[in-house]
Amino acid sequence: MKYVIGVTGNIATGKSTVLDILRELGAHVIDADAVTRRIMRRGEPAFDQIVAAFGPQIVDAGGELDRGALGRRVFADPVALRTLERIVHPLTLAAIRREIDASTAGVVVVEAIKLIESGFADEVGDSLWVVDAPAEVQLQRLVERRGMSREEALQRIAAQPPQAEKLLQADVVIENAGSLEETRRQVYEAWVRIPPQCRSALGTRPVEP
Repeated sequence: MKYVIGVTGNIATGKSTVLDILRELGAHVIDADAVTRRIMRRGEPAFDQIVAAFGPQIVDAGGELDRGALGRRVFADPVALRTLERIVHPLTLAAIRREIDASTAGVVVVEAIKLIESGFADEVGDSLWVVDAPAEVQLQRLVERRGMSREEALQRIAAQPPQAEKLLQADVVIENAGSLEETRRQVYEAWVRIPPQCRSALGTRPVEP
């Protein structure tokens, strides 16, 4: 038996922290952004389509996509963002399906910012987890940890669907604005509600927080 969790939440809500804890517990974690980066490399399925849509100026000197230039383009233009998503979403989802099918873990976690908006949450999720943090915390993390300007950070936050809409659909909400210990406690509480036959298939027992 395989239990598939969808994990989502807007940028800088702290999803990576939650995923790290789930890995510690033995879950197989699939990072949809990492899958997308892979399919966007030169020679991979999305590369030629993206260059055709956005022009050769988004290709760097090494022949790969300049993700920074592409990001600045699409996050400043909702139409361009939708064009990019129409290219990469189907290819990303197909790759994720293959990885889920190939996994031998009892619990598989799929993380994506647009898990709900892409329609994939209904397809893969036995449970939908949403990681949440206040907007001011998101902004601080983007500026301090990712080196964005305040203006760029605000643009990235504004370009995403409202977090409130995700929260309305959540089976589990992880509030991730406090300490690591508090986040870990919430993850453990949700973990022990997973069917025990799936958790036991991992050969890993959750450690008490």
